[in-house]
Formats: sequence, C-alpha cells, structure tokens
Amino acid sequence: MGNTLIGKKDNGSSYKVLLIDDSVFVIKRLSKILELQGFEIVATAEDGEKGIEQYKTFYPNIDLVMLDITMPNVDGMETLKRILEFDKDAKILMVSALGKEELIKEALIIGAKSFVTKPVEEDKIIPKIQQILNRK
Repeated sequence: MGNTLIGKKDNGSSYKVLLIDDSVFVIKRLSKILELQGFEIVATAEDGEKGIEQYKTFYPNIDLVMLDITMPNVDGMETLKRILEFDKDAKILMVSALGKEELIKEALIIGAKSFVTKPVEEDKIIPKIQQILNRK
C-alpha cells in the first residue's frame, strides 16, 4: 500500500466528511488537511443547528463528522447528542480548545469516537481519523 491516501476507501471513492465549527479559519484549515488526504468535504456548518440539518440532509452519505465543542446557538455537546439520536452509528470526532477536558470526557461518554485539540495539526488529526475509520 505505502502512501495510500487515508481519505480513500478500498473501492477508490472518498470518505465523506461534515465539518461543524464556528471558526471559518478552522473550517478552511481542516478542509485543506482532509482534502490533501483524499477526503471529500460534503458540507460545512458554522453552528450546531445547521450541522444537524446538514447531517440529516446528507445521511447516510457521511462517514465522519468533525465537531467543535464551543459554538453559538447549539453547542457541540447538544449537537453530538442530537446527531447520535438520529444515527447511533455516527462517527464523530470532537474538536476542542485546550482546557475543555471535562467536556471532552463527557463527549466521549455520550458517544464521540475521539477528540483533537486546537490548534488543528495534520499529525494530530490524521491518526485519530485513521483510528475512527479503522484505517491503518
């Protein structure tokens, strides 16, 4: 295999990702990191309400959600709960600022698959995504 892009499935199609974050900078940064790995960003949302709508719109064609914990309107914790109520098998990776350990623990108990802390760095994100998608 060697340097196979982790964003590609064995059949050659791309894993589809929904990004939910109130920071345009973070969305752009994540999009760039993921697209370089072959992922397809199917949608982005700047708050939980829109993120939940996008998830339902694209379901079942979303392989991964990257979800910010701290957002206006509907925060990441509530978004996590509502996406999992809709689809208990959703693969959600929480994105958090430092100092949110309690919320991260709670998110993992609720059903998030893993988390990364900001600033988002490729070498932190890619192994977590590989783990979630069971890609070695």
